[in-house]
Amino acid sequence: MGVAYIAAGLNHFWHTTFYANMLEGFLPYPLALVYISGIAEILCGIGLLIPSTRKMAAWATIALLIAIVPANINMALHPAQFGFSPMALYLRLPLQLLLIWLAYIYTKD
Repeated sequence: MGVAYIAAGLNHFWHTTFYANMLEGFLPYPLALVYISGIAEILCGIGLLIPSTRKMAAWATIALLIAIVPANINMALHPAQFGFSPMALYLRLPLQLLLIWLAYIYTKD
């Protein structure tokens, strides 16, 4: 799971425009938020890989996943703006619950 979050965080730097467009007109300072969330994902991923920080990193991952729910809802409400099918974007929302549950498992070390 740690490697997946590191990759997801790096993706924020490789596809900055895509992520900024998700937030444009929805939240202030979209570019800064893209960089901050990318760094947060990378740090969570690294923390999940280190046994002594795994539990704390799992709680941080849960907080991060909750924090990005509004952006995912925004995408679902405006699918044409992002080029995805509405169904895919609405199915993505319960996926957040699965990811939170998977991170929660890591808090039980």
